[in-house]
Amino acid sequence: MSDEVPPDPGSPRARFGAEMRRLREAAQLSQAAVGRRLGCTQTQISRLESAARTPSKSDAERLDALFGTNGSTYFTDLREHIVARYGGPVWFMSWAQEVEPFALVLRWWDPLLIPGLLQTEAYARTIFRHAPRITPEEVEERVKGRMFRKKILEGDNPPLFLALIDESVLRRNVGGPEVMREQLGYLLEVAQRPSISIQLVDRLCLSGVMGAFMIAELPDGQPDAIYADSSAEGQISADPSVVTPIWNRYEAIRGWAYPEHMSLKMIEEARREWI
Repeated sequence: MSDEVPPDPGSPRARFGAEMRRLREAAQLSQAAVGRRLGCTQTQISRLESAARTPSKSDAERLDALFGTNGSTYFTDLREHIVARYGGPVWFMSWAQEVEPFALVLRWWDPLLIPGLLQTEAYARTIFRHAPRITPEEVEERVKGRMFRKKILEGDNPPLFLALIDESVLRRNVGGPEVMREQLGYLLEVAQRPSISIQLVDRLCLSGVMGAFMIAELPDGQPDAIYADSSAEGQISADPSVVTPIWNRYEAIRGWAYPEHMSLKMIEEARREWI
């Protein structure tokens, strides 16, 4: 992403890069030489070693073949851990690993669905199951990853989580009445936590129809980062020229939000309608 947040040195992706660099230097190979063996550029190798790029499956397999002994699958196994830990597409990993877990405040807008970190397992599984050409194994991997990500909202020092949700989401049938009752009940439950705020947004608000997004406020003076969703590949950035318009859009949407106490009452009323 532009103006990337430095990766967590203990993350699987950082360990992947550090071990790759260690073995390359021990073999007295340049980044360009390893790049030729992997079929990529010196810049791509540099980004792998600095944890600025998530390795592909072929990257991991070729590194195992280059540096491994006796059929070692170290890089392949670590790459699987990187992806399976969070579920979802590879390009999302930099947000899930290096931004979201360290945020002081997370702001989330969604005009179509319950925000991912507030979804129940059944609700999330229904959404993933409808992805084109997805396998049952991939569905379960993504559900597992989403449930893992939810852990950041638990514990002793969770981020402040501020969710804005279009009111029409409460009546969008995802999985049937039982799934919807459970999901809306879960919203009412987690809204009692002091670190979580849920506000519904009037369906007449047009400022957010372009799509869902998240804003992360980070510690130690780091710039805010955003994730903006799309049907192809989301955008992750800390570039002020990208972040500022998202902030402006968030504030415009928030101007159409119902007070929190009214929002919770609306959620309870909608939950009773799912019979």
